[in-house]
Amino acid sequence: MEERTRAYLRGRFRDHYRRTEITPPPAANEREWGFIPWTDSPGTTMVRHRSLLELGDLSEFLVRKRPRHVYFSAGRFRDPGASSMGEKDWQSADLVFDLDADHLPGVTLGEDTYAEMLATCKDALFRLLDFLENDFAFEDVEVVFSGGRGYHVHIRDENVRHLEREHRREIVDYVRGIGLDFDELIETETVAGLGRRTPTERRHLRIDGGWGKRIHEQFMAFVDELLDLENEAALERLQAFDGIGEGKAEATLNAARNNREELEAGNVTVHTAVAQLAERFASRAVERDNAPIDEPVTTDTNRLIRLPGSLHGGSGLETLRLDRDEIDDFEPLSDAVPETFRGQEIAVDVTDGGEVELGGDIFTVSEGDQSLPEYVGVFLMARGRAEKEKE
Repeated sequence: MEERTRAYLRGRFRDHYRRTEITPPPAANEREWGFIPWTDSPGTTMVRHRSLLELGDLSEFLVRKRPRHVYFSAGRFRDPGASSMGEKDWQSADLVFDLDADHLPGVTLGEDTYAEMLATCKDALFRLLDFLENDFAFEDVEVVFSGGRGYHVHIRDENVRHLEREHRREIVDYVRGIGLDFDELIETETVAGLGRRTPTERRHLRIDGGWGKRIHEQFMAFVDELLDLENEAALERLQAFDGIGEGKAEATLNAARNNREELEAGNVTVHTAVAQLAERFASRAVERDNAPIDEPVTTDTNRLIRLPGSLHGGSGLETLRLDRDEIDDFEPLSDAVPETFRGQEIAVDVTDGGEVELGGDIFTVSEGDQSLPEYVGVFLMARGRAEKEKE
């Protein structure tokens, strides 16, 4: 990036911060702060181990330094400005989740557009929120569009802030479905039947919530699809599973037909063949419903995370807090375009052209000198795809 481009972006970032009110995170003075300036070095220079006391008033700091990126720590410390983690004296930490479109299953880099990647990421966000709100019943949940490739979710419930790394790892494993054991989702009930001297056991899949419910929903959808098929087609569908031959397929189909209500109630063990089939849907549920988070972010009790309200130096988009009811209609490539960069055009020298979907429009940008809406020019310059044209 050439100096005139850096100077332009520094100036326009400053203009944005002059007109934007930034709300700091809770207990901001207990957190470590860090930022990346606009430098001419080829690598990334992180300035960190700063307390809010050292930075001064946050809004004035952002106007004065106009950083390329700015972060605060998930951790809370007795001395957040100390130069080593040991000296900071860790007290607690938010539970933070990061969804990055670049690392999601179903995203093909080089083929999917930026908009398509972010749409896939939003789907993953809803899956994550299902775990956090329904399985864990967390209440203090903050969702943030990162300004770049995805979303951050901050959990600040008192009962999670003191969790150590290994306990956070257990939460990671749960939302990822790592190590899920189907047998552990089965409840055994002792039943005294009429005319029986010895009680029998009835085994049910727990379907009131959690992974049991997710597996059951997938399994019952398959059962209903199976029962809608002609006999020959249904048998063929069952035999597509490894290890299910003609005889087992017939037994499974008959058991499903004769016990539909029992299966709906969670009694997936009415027949051995059905139970074996239901167990196969555990891995399918994990594949479909797991939350593909960036695992090290959640287990790291000292992690630096991007400041909501700040600008992302790799896109020029705004890092935005989102209310829960805003997420569904949120369009990141339109709603996160700062007002500061709207309403005027700038001259840039594009070095890497192509389609740019931004601000509700799709621009086909050619290489060379041209005039573009400022938010498009800022995006391309921040991405290293254009330079500010010489005045």
